[in-house]
Amino acid sequence: MKKLLVILYLIPTLLIVQAQPNTLDEKYKTEQKSEAGYTYETVANDPLNARIYTLENGLKVYLSVYKDAPRIQTYIAVRAGSKNDPPHATGLAHYLEHILFKGTSKIGTSDWEKEKVELDKIEKLYEVYRQTKDEKEREKLYRQIDSISLVAASYAIANEYDKMVSNIGASGTNAYTFLEQTVYVNDIPSNQIEKWAEIEAERFSEVVPRLFHTELEAVYEEKNKGLDNDRRKVWEATLEGLFQKHSYGTQTTIGTVEHLKNPSITEIKKYFDKYYVPNNMAICMSGDFNPDEVIKIIDKNFGKLKAKPVEPFIAPKEDPIISPVVKEVFGPDAENVTLAYRFDGSLSKSKDPYYIQLISMLLTNGQAGLMDLNLNQKQKVLGAYSYSMTFNDYSFQILAGRPREGQKLEDVKALLLSQIDSIKNGKFDDWLLKAVINDYKMKKMKEYESNRLRADAFVNAFIGQENWADYVKEVDILESISKEELVDFAQKHYSENYVVVYKRQGTDTTIQKVPKPKISPVPVNREMQSEFYNQVMNKPSPSIEPVFIDYNKDLTSFTAKNKLPVIYKQNKENDLFDLYLVWEIGKRNDPRYALAASYLNYLGTKKYSAEELKKEFYKLGTSFSVSMNDDATYIQLTGLNENFSKALALLESLLKDPKPDQQALNDFIDGILKSRADNKLSKDAILKSAMVNYAMYGKESPFTNILSTEELKQTTAEQLTNLIKSLGSFKHRVLYYGPETSDGLNKKLSAIHKPSGFKAPPAPKEFPRKDFNENVVYFVDYDMVQAELIFLSKSVPYDKTLVPSVALYNEYFGGGMGSLVFQEMRESKALAYAVYSVYANASKKEHPNYITSYIGTQADKLDEAVEGMNQLLEDMPQSEVLFKNAKAAIIENISSQRVTKSGVILDYERAQKLGLDTDIRKDIYNRVLNMEFKDIKTFHEKYIKGQQKVMLVVGSKDRINFEDLSKYGKVIELSKEEIFGY
Repeated sequence: MKKLLVILYLIPTLLIVQAQPNTLDEKYKTEQKSEAGYTYETVANDPLNARIYTLENGLKVYLSVYKDAPRIQTYIAVRAGSKNDPPHATGLAHYLEHILFKGTSKIGTSDWEKEKVELDKIEKLYEVYRQTKDEKEREKLYRQIDSISLVAASYAIANEYDKMVSNIGASGTNAYTFLEQTVYVNDIPSNQIEKWAEIEAERFSEVVPRLFHTELEAVYEEKNKGLDNDRRKVWEATLEGLFQKHSYGTQTTIGTVEHLKNPSITEIKKYFDKYYVPNNMAICMSGDFNPDEVIKIIDKNFGKLKAKPVEPFIAPKEDPIISPVVKEVFGPDAENVTLAYRFDGSLSKSKDPYYIQLISMLLTNGQAGLMDLNLNQKQKVLGAYSYSMTFNDYSFQILAGRPREGQKLEDVKALLLSQIDSIKNGKFDDWLLKAVINDYKMKKMKEYESNRLRADAFVNAFIGQENWADYVKEVDILESISKEELVDFAQKHYSENYVVVYKRQGTDTTIQKVPKPKISPVPVNREMQSEFYNQVMNKPSPSIEPVFIDYNKDLTSFTAKNKLPVIYKQNKENDLFDLYLVWEIGKRNDPRYALAASYLNYLGTKKYSAEELKKEFYKLGTSFSVSMNDDATYIQLTGLNENFSKALALLESLLKDPKPDQQALNDFIDGILKSRADNKLSKDAILKSAMVNYAMYGKESPFTNILSTEELKQTTAEQLTNLIKSLGSFKHRVLYYGPETSDGLNKKLSAIHKPSGFKAPPAPKEFPRKDFNENVVYFVDYDMVQAELIFLSKSVPYDKTLVPSVALYNEYFGGGMGSLVFQEMRESKALAYAVYSVYANASKKEHPNYITSYIGTQADKLDEAVEGMNQLLEDMPQSEVLFKNAKAAIIENISSQRVTKSGVILDYERAQKLGLDTDIRKDIYNRVLNMEFKDIKTFHEKYIKGQQKVMLVVGSKDRINFEDLSKYGKVIELSKEEIFGY
């Protein structure tokens, strides 16, 4: 969905700083080069080998070649976000983001001249509407808007942009608005660059707010969704506390209810004309392409856009925070506390952002940070972390934590502050500073294996208004900061100058729900096509031949000297490795294994305490993690291959001889019980985990297959460490992706990892799945503005012959923004913000498939939404245009997909569980090529239509109309105890 992305974790946004020493400037020297008639910049020692062009109209173009697959990640970034919203029309940048998917005078219209007349009427009416206070007069005006919108919609072609990019094989089509940027996203096949450029250049040439009031309703839904999101409320309260004057805090990205109720098309157009100009935009691309050819294509299409002067944003100066600013947020979710400190931004040429980034990594890095070891490892809180965020005008650092049972939020705050005190007093190991830098280098190395993250680095540099050389030299700048400088910085900048936000349980009395307007469903004209559509889509594109995995050729299987089976693939790109030890032992075999697997994180050995062990792994640039599902246990070791043997030896010592720690276990169990209680406060956990499993299995399910409170408290540390030790006596296997040769891996693995036996695992407990013999509505009461529901139907067991039909059906019916469900439910009827419907293949061959249809909507639209989805499931409309697009999307995507690196091993693992010995994508590709609409119509008739449905609903009892729900089956209200099993 097009939606606001609020990123609540560390983003390595990089900065403009004061001039660095000559040696650093020389190392990352910027050079001007010319090729194929274009001049571009490069930076010495740039790991991305980027080319940065500036077209004559000021458009920046960042290009990086990475040929992992014949695909290209594209971002089109506009240097304007919610901070640029006029104070009388907040939410404008975000709403404009939505409108940019509606097309232009060429895209999305069957008769622009006639449509424009009606759109102009609507724009004028909205200007009157927003100035009118009398409610009866407003209702009259809105009826006029709704009536004229029906006429305008008769000329509109809904989702034509989405159809076009889907047709060329784009994936991940989306956009996001944040404080200082609006970014438009597509991942495209490399043979479709010309069509993509032509479509996008036209898209950004003008703004046409068609289907305005139905899309406005989608934004209403998004606002209501935010009102139900305690994390978003904490985020907004934090910014409000940090920024009393700056629009970072005085207005929100999604806007106020009052402004959403009184939109202005005129203001949206002004914003577009002001900021959506080429000299305020950048195209950021990474993938498989020839830069000399790509820049010509981009210039040919985007070079037509006209530059305009962009008025710089003048940031207000905030007053110093001299005493804690205290905020409280109330809602149904679990309690937590957030602390925030404010610092200089990137445009200040200050080094503040570097210091706070380094301090954040010292506090939390997942292994050896002060919070990791002092708070999380010692289980003083349920979870604590820190991250920093850098923007142009200001930066800030966040510290946050969740309380344990009976712990006050004020106590958690004190513990968080104590870790800042440790930084201020220099109470951290000297080696840790270098280790966090090395860890960061390794993470960057891993990131640069992703075209998405490579292109995102360009976005960060552009939005941050920094030279690429300054971005590239970031690690060196971090390395140049000494411990003494860091401690001095902390002493000067961390005192009582923070904001604290207490997220408490309770009813939020400040919520102002966005009301449901009366909207007449508009036609989507799905069979129409614009002249522009036909002109672009009918152009031939170079073909890409698909490449499928050959498990026999692309993987090496051998039995190691220690008698363990190994699946091996060599990493020829860098010095990073991933090793998995895999046991066919999961929660179904014995839930105590799940407890033991998690408990392993809190254990040490005879040589090292748990904290010391984490430090040793971190010093080696490695880490381990343990995960367990219902049927298997995975212990993953990852990091620098040069330290593979030492890291494996450390892991082996822990598995062979974990030291029991009863106090750690007692604390761990207390944390489990608190987490269980917190899960019952999460609507996502209620609906998408607990209720779904209850519908599939009943009261006894793999989800509820956990140890009771009494069983947990009776468990001893020795019992769990004995279970860990016993793993070595059971059959298991090894998965490896790394630089070692197969012979080298065999030698090192066999010398260090020595199984004590090869027993078969204990028999797993079987959980029979329920047959759906009648339509039932399960309801769980939850304090929320919206309502969320899932239709669930049980289908046949996994059948590989059905997979091609499933793929095409999902693409056509309900899998994306160009699908039938999205068009009908959101574009035409404005009944939901988030909506989808998919036929989900099982993950094991003996398991059944399920049909899952999800709707997130306002509670007062629930009946209409349910009826709308039900109609589509029972009577699937036919559209040749959508069908051709769905077919083309699958063919283009499979042709340009490449499963590489460790993905080949993981794909093989998935195939084995499904009883497959070949790449299933080959079957999909070959079958879909020749499929016709009647094939998915037959699939729908046989496997979708008329299927018994269980409907799962979570919402506020006070807002739900149960009489409406009863039309769809017997309504049964479930308690949280019933669905969670505790």
